[in-house]
Amino acid sequence: MSELLLEVEGLYYKYDDGTQALCGVDLKIDRGETIALVGPNGSGKSTLLMCLSGLYFGQGTVRIDGMEMTKSGMKEIRGRVGLVFQSPDDQLFMPTLADDLAFGPINLGYDRAKVQERIDDAASQMQLSDMLDRAPYHLSMGQKRNASIATVLAMQPSLLMMDEPSSNLDPRSRRRLIEVLESLDTTMLIASHDLALIGRLCKRTALIDEGQIVADGPTADILGNRTLMEEHGLEVWPETAG
Repeated sequence: MSELLLEVEGLYYKYDDGTQALCGVDLKIDRGETIALVGPNGSGKSTLLMCLSGLYFGQGTVRIDGMEMTKSGMKEIRGRVGLVFQSPDDQLFMPTLADDLAFGPINLGYDRAKVQERIDDAASQMQLSDMLDRAPYHLSMGQKRNASIATVLAMQPSLLMMDEPSSNLDPRSRRRLIEVLESLDTTMLIASHDLALIGRLCKRTALIDEGQIVADGPTADILGNRTLMEEHGLEVWPETAG
């Protein structure tokens, strides 16, 4: 029997300049699912991820692990949900990779032994164990991408969210990233324009446009629906096209 992990009901968000970015988003994700979030530029993908991570607060209800997201409960929420930003340079800022991986667990109040355990586990998952003493700015883009994901995995979130994880990667780094993500045993929400990545990793896809989820279903059905995709400014995924 499936177990509900994330529940979003009637989520609205407006920017300070008056732009309405989210217009009543409803979304449910079961534990263990890997879900894609697709949509044209400006559709609300990144804003939704920011709201689900607690970096933005809108109107509506967001529940993670049955816990409603509120400003007063953000410390515990941030231990349950993690966001990987589109640019690794927004996530890596410490002198060494080990320091970056330790930052989250330390701020959750773990002791030294637990922090080291989290560092080792996250580095191993993302194939970075031999790079812990290196400065993040000396890493390749692919290594930086893996490192930014590892900083979130070190928190052991119930929900791992990623914003365009394959952007700016060369083909080899992209293939390696997909292989690593396939091996992870965690619930994921991936916002991406990379339809091949989505097709390989995600069994389910939600399409967002003008701040609303306009379609949600099996990935092949969504990405292969030419009328739906083109209506919302997207290209059909060739492997599903009939």
